[in-house]
Amino acid sequence: MKNVLLIISVLFCMQSSIAQEESAFQDGEWFKFRMSYSGFLKAGNATLSIKETKLKGKPVYHVVGKGWTTGAIKWFFKVKDRYESYFDKETGMPYKFIRKIDEGGHTKDIEIAFDHNKKEAFVENKKYKTKKTVATAQDVQDMVSAFYYLRNNYETNNIKVGDIVELNMFFDEENYNFKLKFLGRETIKTEFGKIKTLKFRPYVMAGRVFKEQESLTLWVSADKNKIPLKIKADLAVGSLRADLESYKGLKHYFPIQFD
Repeated sequence: MKNVLLIISVLFCMQSSIAQEESAFQDGEWFKFRMSYSGFLKAGNATLSIKETKLKGKPVYHVVGKGWTTGAIKWFFKVKDRYESYFDKETGMPYKFIRKIDEGGHTKDIEIAFDHNKKEAFVENKKYKTKKTVATAQDVQDMVSAFYYLRNNYETNNIKVGDIVELNMFFDEENYNFKLKFLGRETIKTEFGKIKTLKFRPYVMAGRVFKEQESLTLWVSADKNKIPLKIKADLAVGSLRADLESYKGLKHYFPIQFD
């Protein structure tokens, strides 16, 4: 199970449109996902949590994402990932991003500071003890802040099947133009009951992790919370599925249909 948080967080990237009047999330929101490999073997867990704090005197949200293997898989491929993002409470623009991972011995320890006025990212690679400044695109997001930014700014009432939406993203030391296709609306069964969702197909880079560009499918709740409910990924070897297992601290009522 590679890039647990990458698979979860990158999938939430959608182009902003008409801003909503009310925030989609709040301090104390928390998600836990159950990961399974090739449809039956439990692979691990992942969590996302958000807290209000300050960074250099500025009011920010601090998000921590964690991913780890469990059970038999961890004996031959151990994963321990941690992602953090600090972003402005008002604008949603990221100030700081941290990626510290260990995936079967493949490790990274990267910290990024964003300067949106200069359109620059200061990247510190702590593993190799290197520092560099990279030019960024307009309104760039990191892979974690994008999820929360777009939950507040993405209007879905008029989206049509086949629509392609985009987002400027900065990951590790590179700029990405992330694209996502809307597949339609679907009611799915979950551990909590039946939930109306928006279904998306993200475009990813085929290669070491993903089998091909259209290897991923994402289901997001079609309500004011816009929370991730299910993810399916065809990997270079096998497949991976993530299901929302538990949650707390949602800002809005969560509509669930019971049989």
